[in-house]
Amino acid sequence: MARERSGRTARHLVLVARLRHLREGVGLSVPQAATRLGWHPSTLRRLEQAQTSLDVGQVSALLDLYGAGAAETDDIMGRLNAANMPGWWHPWRDAMAPWLMDLMSVESAASVVRTWHPALVPLLLRTPAYAMAVDEVMFPERDAAERRRRADFLAERQKRLQEQQTRLWAVLPVTALRCQVGDDQVMREQIEMLQQTAERGDVTMQLHPEYAPPHPLTGVPALSLYRVEIREIADHVVREGGLPGTAEVWDSPHPVQTYQGMLDVSCVMAIRPARTREVLQDEYDRKWA
Repeated sequence: MARERSGRTARHLVLVARLRHLREGVGLSVPQAATRLGWHPSTLRRLEQAQTSLDVGQVSALLDLYGAGAAETDDIMGRLNAANMPGWWHPWRDAMAPWLMDLMSVESAASVVRTWHPALVPLLLRTPAYAMAVDEVMFPERDAAERRRRADFLAERQKRLQEQQTRLWAVLPVTALRCQVGDDQVMREQIEMLQQTAERGDVTMQLHPEYAPPHPLTGVPALSLYRVEIREIADHVVREGGLPGTAEVWDSPHPVQTYQGMLDVSCVMAIRPARTREVLQDEYDRKWA
C-alpha cells in the first residue's frame, strides 16, 4: 500500500538512488527494465523518483533483474522498513505547501543551509510572532489558527535543524531589520532573538549595509541552498518570489552552482560576521534605547 502523502525521507531517497544506479550499471533504460518485469514504465519511474513507497516484492524483483550481489541485496532489503516510515514532519502536512513536503527530506539531511532574503528576516530565523505577522499580510485568507499552526511548524523545523547540527548561514540587508512587521513588540522580540542567535556557533549571520553597492543577490527573491553530504542526495536550491506559497526548486548542478557562487560573492561583500552583533545592537538602540 502506498504511504499517505507526506513527502519523501532521506532514507527513501538513498535507496531509490541505489536502485537507479544498479539499473544504470547494467545498461538498462527505465522502459527496458520495466518491459522485462512486465511493468508499465511509469511504475518504475515513480519508484525511482520516490513518489511511492518501496514495495518488498517490487524491490526484490528489481534486485534480481539487476544481478545485485547477496550482500547488497540483504542491505537494501534490510533498510526497506525504515525507508517507508514517514518523516517527523508527517503530522504537519496541513501546514506545508506541496513543494515543501518534498524538500523536507533534503532539509532533514542537510549539513548546511544558506539563506537570503531581500526585504525581511529569513524564514528560518523568524520568531513565531514575526512569522505569523508576515503570514497575515501574505495570506490574509488564513485564520489565526492556521497561522499559529504554521508558526509552530517553523519552530519545530528550527529545533530539528539545531538538534541535527545543521549549520545555518544567513545573509540579508540591514534594511530588512527596519521593515515594520507586526507591532513594536513583535519587532523587538525578533531583534532580540537575532542577537541571541548570533551568539550560537552553528549560525553565521551577515548583513549588507544600507548604502552598500549592488551585489549578485540584489533584487533576487528569497533563496535557500541546501548542502547535503550524503552522495545519493543532490544539493538543492529553492527560490521563492512568485505567487505566495509557491517556489522553484532545483537539484541539477548548474542552478545550484550558480546560486552558490552568487551567495559566495554576496557574503564576501557583506559586513563580516564578527560585526553582526554590533550592527544588531545598533539597530536595537536606534529604536529602543
